[in-house]
Order: sequence, then structure tokens, then C-alpha cells
Amino acid sequence: MRGLQISLNQTQKIRFDRALEKLESLSSKSNSNAAVTVADSIPVNFEDGVLKGHGTSERDGEIVATLCGVVERVNKLVYVRTLRARYKPETGDIIVGRVIEVAPKRWRLEINYSQDAVLMLSSMNLPDGIQRRRTAVDELNMRSIFEENDVICAEVRGFQHDGNLQLQARSQKYGKLERGQLLTIPPYLVKRRKQHFHHLEKYGIDLVLGCNGFIWVGEHVEAKDNMVEDQMSKSEQQSSVSSLNEQEHNYIPLETRQSICRTANAVRVLSVLGFNISVEVITQTVELSSSLNIDIHDMLGAEFYVLVAEAEADRRSLLTKKK
Repeated sequence: MRGLQISLNQTQKIRFDRALEKLESLSSKSNSNAAVTVADSIPVNFEDGVLKGHGTSERDGEIVATLCGVVERVNKLVYVRTLRARYKPETGDIIVGRVIEVAPKRWRLEINYSQDAVLMLSSMNLPDGIQRRRTAVDELNMRSIFEENDVICAEVRGFQHDGNLQLQARSQKYGKLERGQLLTIPPYLVKRRKQHFHHLEKYGIDLVLGCNGFIWVGEHVEAKDNMVEDQMSKSEQQSSVSSLNEQEHNYIPLETRQSICRTANAVRVLSVLGFNISVEVITQTVELSSSLNIDIHDMLGAEFYVLVAEAEADRRSLLTKKK
């Protein structure tokens, strides 16, 4: 929240500063032993054969931090995890990306990383749903699957020998994302969890929290059989009602569109305030705006920023009391 650019009046500024002080006191109590700045000494027991990891160095017989962050210990390894860092892909990460190029037998995606990711044609399910060897016809029909500027959800498979980041999308939950909004937030606000796909039944929307800082908020889509979809698409092409079916497919109810915009604004507010993004915090922020009858466009106003900061301070204080 450092360097926050929000125009507040005097009353709002007092309330906002009070909420920030409460949050800082709560975080200092929980991370008093773990948080370090540059040149801070890290207490360790040298008799255990400590291994110096990332963000540490030895000076005058003691281990000091070379980065600002939180001290982490894994067995004998001691390292500093930075609180603000660029996205570093790990195998198994759920990411959201945008197609920037359709190359031979592969798609190139922009995933908010220092280099582009590669999704091979062999690393995803074909539209007919049959497991078979990819042919030249499949390569010619690549644009019918994904084309430039399409938003895709995939999983990090690993790094290739040449250093390229390789993705895979061999599950029904992966693939093209349509009828929604793509948001970009700092990647360090999204923590790695067991579940990154969320269906908010109350609002009828899907929420995908990408580890790379890309957040997707869109209309809920039911998973369907690929072979049935393929047969339906062939019959629709032969019928004269295909245009009407396409209009029905692209139509989003007004209530769903409002829920998408309200959820997207909640993510924007939490990102500006620097709070960790999780489905629980997002849902609470959306419910807060709805309970106070705040319009969607007013959620980006100064008053709502103050209300969210106060609500987050109260939530964390309750969590510490329960502990």
C-alpha cells in the first residue's frame, strides 16, 4: 500500500491511516521474527551445518540478509523470500495467458513473464476428443482452436532444453476463456493454492486466479463432451438457424454482467490496496459493496477503498483473536 494514489478528504484520510496502522501492528506481531531488511542478521545455529540460500550472505561470522522479505527455513537451508517479486513459473502452476502468435505446431502466449510461453499442439486435447497422433490437417486447423488475442487457461508443464516455458491443456477445465474480463495484478498477490478455479454459484460466474497475476472473471460455463460439441457444431453449420444459436450463445444476462463487473472491481480495489487475492476476500468485498448498496462504478471511489481497508483490518483482528 506504499505510494497509494487515492484522493481522500480529511475524514477519509484519518480513517484510512487508522486502518493501515491497525494492519501494520497485526502484521508486525505475526511476522516479528521472520521479517528482515537488507543487512539484518539472521539468527541461526552454525552447529547444525546451515546452508545459505537466496537472499543471504555471510559477514563477520554471521548470516545477514541481502534482500527485504521473510526468512524461510527448509531443513538446513535458510533463504529470504521477497514480498514483492516478478512471477517465477513452477511446474503445476495454473496460469492465464493471451495468444500472441500461431506458429507451426504451437501457440505462443504472453503470461506476464520475462519470456513467452509455448503451448504445443500435441499438449492439448483436440476438438473431436479422440486421442490420436496429430496430422498435417490438425496443424492447418490450429486457428479454429485458438487464434491471436484469445485468452487461454493452461498449466505449466516445465522448461524445455532451450529455456522456453512449456504449457499443457489436456483437461476440460483448461482451454479458451470467453465472455468475461481479464485483469492484471501483481503476481505476488496471488498465492499458490490447491484450487485456482472457483465457481461462484451465487453470482453465476467463474473465477480463475492465475499464478502469473492474470485474473479471469467470466460467465459460468458448464463442461461438455467434446464429441457432442463437435457434432452440434457440424449440424449447426448445415442448418439455417446457426446465426440465432450463435446470438443465444454470446448473450449474457444483465444480472450476470453486473456480477462480473462488480467482482472485477473488487479485485481491482484489493490489488491497489496490496491485499492478497483469494476467493474468500473477493467474495467478502463483493458482499460488502452489495450490502451497502454501492453502485459498480462507485466501487472505484475513495470511500470504498477506505471501507475495504477497515473491513480487512477487522477481519484480520478477528483471526488473531481466534488463534
